[in-house]
Order: sequence, then structure tokens, then C-alpha cells
Amino acid sequence: MVKFLKKQSWGLLNSVGFGGAVQLYLKSALKEYGWFRSFHSKQSVDAAGNPLPWYTYSFIFFLEPRIKPHFEVFEYGSGNSTRWYGARVKHIAAVEHDAQWIEMIKPKLPANSIVYSRPQGDTYVEAVKNEGKKYNIIVVDGRNRVKCTAFSAQYLTEDGVLILDNSERDWYQPAKDFMTNRGYKSIDFRGMLPIVGHESCSTVFYKDGNCLGI
Repeated sequence: MVKFLKKQSWGLLNSVGFGGAVQLYLKSALKEYGWFRSFHSKQSVDAAGNPLPWYTYSFIFFLEPRIKPHFEVFEYGSGNSTRWYGARVKHIAAVEHDAQWIEMIKPKLPANSIVYSRPQGDTYVEAVKNEGKKYNIIVVDGRNRVKCTAFSAQYLTEDGVLILDNSERDWYQPAKDFMTNRGYKSIDFRGMLPIVGHESCSTVFYKDGNCLGI
């Protein structure tokens, strides 16, 4: 009887087009990734509520085991990704144009993190030089991404990599061309990401002997 009712219920759900959605919610990779939790909370988190970068899941899975404790990271844009890197690396610095957003995330940041408040413009683009150092990873995921890519590439360590998020957008093509012309190879990671239902792309630019072992 239970099996019959179950079969009838699934039949009804499928007939009205909801069967697939219910199945994804009950048992699926998306549930394991924490996508439903991120969708409802509007935060980039995993199934346990831990912070995740707002990258494609495919890129997060690729990147996480390659992060080393001695890495130094710089981000254009800040948020849960800053918290995620901060829990895994020696130091992370970020620049953010939204002062109110900084006040919201500051209490959540680990001690090895710093966020610089800069308005959009040259001081934002050039914030990567604030600490007078070079970085193993530079993440371009904020404002003025083409200019930030072009300026920040000189602040990569010899084994450093640059990450351009949402790289599927046509207007970021000049940033991709810039890195290619400087001799960097690239890998695109397309797929779903937390919070939203559409596809995006995260691209990592690297050279031989890079810190991620690509």
C-alpha cells in the first residue's frame, strides 16, 4: 500500500511538472553542495552554513585542495570568499567600494584578513599595491575588472595565479586577452554556483610551475 501511494504521489508530481524539483530537493548533488540553503539564505554557503566563495561549484572543488597555508591572497571585492580564504591561507587582503558592506562583514572576518575601503576609480584599481608585496592568488571579482586585471598582474608572485570570476561576460574579454598576451594559460570552470539558478564561469590564469600545481 505504501509503495502504491508513493508511486501515485510521484506520478501526480510528474504530471504537473514538479517531480524533478522535488527530487532535487530531497536527494541530489545540489542538496549536498548546499545550494538550497544558499538560495533560501541568499548567502554563499555550503550545506552546513559555512562560507563559500561565490564561484562555480566546479571551481570551488578544483581550488580547495590546492590552497596552501603559506599563500597570500588579494581580492577585488569581499564577502564570504574573504572568510573562506582567511580560514585557509596565511593572509588575505581585499578592497571593497561599499563602506556599508564592509561594516556588515568586518565582524565575521578572521584576524588574518583586512579589507580596504576605496571608492570606485584609480585608488580602487591600485589597492593591490597597498601592502607592498606580491600575492600567490589575485581574485578579480569586484568593480572595473578589466582595469583591475591589467594593473594587478604585476603583483603576482612568479608562481602566482589570477582568478577572473563571471568570465563568461563579453565585456570582460579584454581582461582575458590581456592575460593571454602576457603568456598565461587559462582554464574555464563553467557550471552552477550558490544562490542563483543560472550558469556562470570562473577562469584561472596560470603559468608553468604555478602555486596550484596545474
